[in-house]
Amino acid sequence: MTTIAVLGNGRVGGNLTTALTRAGHEVTVADRAPGAAADAARAARIVINATPGAGSLERLAALSEELRDKILVDVSNATIDGPDGLPAGLIYPGSSLAERLQEALPETYVVKTLNTMLFPVMTAPVTLTQAPNVFLSGDDPQAKQAVGELLVDLGWHKEWIIDLGGIQTARATEAAILFVPHVIRSNGFTPFAISIAR
Repeated sequence: MTTIAVLGNGRVGGNLTTALTRAGHEVTVADRAPGAAADAARAARIVINATPGAGSLERLAALSEELRDKILVDVSNATIDGPDGLPAGLIYPGSSLAERLQEALPETYVVKTLNTMLFPVMTAPVTLTQAPNVFLSGDDPQAKQAVGELLVDLGWHKEWIIDLGGIQTARATEAAILFVPHVIRSNGFTPFAISIAR
């Protein structure tokens, strides 16, 4: 059992909280109450950033002391939304939210994952008609191993998990969000994920 704090209680955060609790982990959700995020992060071994990506950097940088020596799992995408509310551009072109978080939190182990799919797939990958992939980006091998174990608890087969390398590789997976509005406009909100065919 791992103590986990989920920052963000929207669809993504709620979905992850339910699945990780069902898998036997001790999960705390930080609501919007003052100090809730700091209290949750302080008590956890792993912190999941499921807050809206546009405000994540400022929000998490303020928790540098609470996040010291913790694993921060970043599942958000920092995007500029178009008139229809769907992603139309990246807030950090040529970089990524994950890289900015790692720069702002040098004593935290940032791992990017689960950001290349619609949120229902995060906790139910086997429901897709073909095997999806999930990616890991991060500078610390042990942190990525710990996050990989959480992914298995969420239903991801080990062979579906691809370690891309250091945190700078997150700019590639974050850029993949630009596929999403076009796929949704073409096929609706049917769950999907990126898959690497070999």
